[in-house]
Amino acid sequence: MTLPTVTPADIRRALLLREEIALLDLRHEAQFATGHPLFSANMASGRIALEAEARLPRKDVPIVLYDDGEGLVAPAADRFEALGYTNISALAGGLTAWRAAGYEVFEDVNSYAKAFGELVEARRHTPSFSADEVAGLIADKANIAILDVRRFDEYATMNIPGSVSVPGAELVLRAGIAAPDPDTTIIVNCAGRTRSIIGTQSLINAGVPNKVRALRNGTIGWTLARHELDHGSARRGGIGPFDGAEANARDVAYRAGVRHIGADAMQALSAQGGRTLYRFDVRDAEEYARGHLAGFRHYAGGQLVQEIDMAAPVRGARIVLTDDRRVRADMTASWLAQMGWEVYVLEGGYDGALEVGPPIVLPKPDPAHRYRRPYEGTDVAERAMQAYLDWEYGLVEQLRRDGTHGFFVI
Repeated sequence: MTLPTVTPADIRRALLLREEIALLDLRHEAQFATGHPLFSANMASGRIALEAEARLPRKDVPIVLYDDGEGLVAPAADRFEALGYTNISALAGGLTAWRAAGYEVFEDVNSYAKAFGELVEARRHTPSFSADEVAGLIADKANIAILDVRRFDEYATMNIPGSVSVPGAELVLRAGIAAPDPDTTIIVNCAGRTRSIIGTQSLINAGVPNKVRALRNGTIGWTLARHELDHGSARRGGIGPFDGAEANARDVAYRAGVRHIGADAMQALSAQGGRTLYRFDVRDAEEYARGHLAGFRHYAGGQLVQEIDMAAPVRGARIVLTDDRRVRADMTASWLAQMGWEVYVLEGGYDGALEVGPPIVLPKPDPAHRYRRPYEGTDVAERAMQAYLDWEYGLVEQLRRDGTHGFFVI
């Protein structure tokens, strides 16, 4: 078929006007990570049949395809057409034209979530400790609780000694058990920077009575400072919010512009066929498997904030979150709203019939085509770790030059 084309300026206008658009990079993930527009999403041409219907729920959503001269666009358009997608175009000139127009190209993956995290730290001056400071507190047996906000499998691979796994969106829900003494200093860590910044600021925003600090640069900073990591740990934080956590989380969501809706409003949103609607259950996978609302895909809240480009590649779409305890949905929604999403929290629904069964998990890319994150595994070169940190430090300025993000920080 003959594809219509759009220009880089057309893409930029759609982003600035908050129009729905799925700007899809058809290269393998490793190539995508070498550079792409801020709000593009990676969907490798060979994975369209696996991913499209989960990630692009509306068949007439505007989809714009591009590559960097590899000839991937035409066959990918055929694949989308075979799946029933009807509004497909190509970025005229591909990534070369984007660069030639003078528009910003962002490296790595989950780039705009990471850029947003850096903006949060810059605007809120999120407090942090260095690796040496935390190591000193551990050695002195200080009154601290180290909470690791990564996925549990990442935590089990390597972790700060004595830390406990409390994945991101669980923090406000579990802080009362993790640090029941308000005099305990809570230290939040991830592998690098983003999730620890967002986690630390979540607890501060929600009014936890404890002093809270991020571990600056996470396990990367810990390694670069020549401190040892533990491996194979299995400590998990229990559920127990601090006093006022539920009301405080709702207030944080309100301040970010999140709207709470019931079943009738949810039905009305679902009936509006001209808009893309993503529905995510942000609890942990075990809770989801025991019973979840029909039509809601599982995506743990902390990872959803970090991986929103993977979960919801249609920029300008609507998002509805659900959580039987609501704290995780409120905190997750507060961050997505600040990232420019129209986001809602669905109230109730868990007293009726629920579906059971594990989350649907998309197959991982072939390791030969996957981008190796500089913070994963135990054999990453120190030079790569430092280069990654240097890149993150420059993201706030790159956001300013790009000018399309629409982020705000409460």
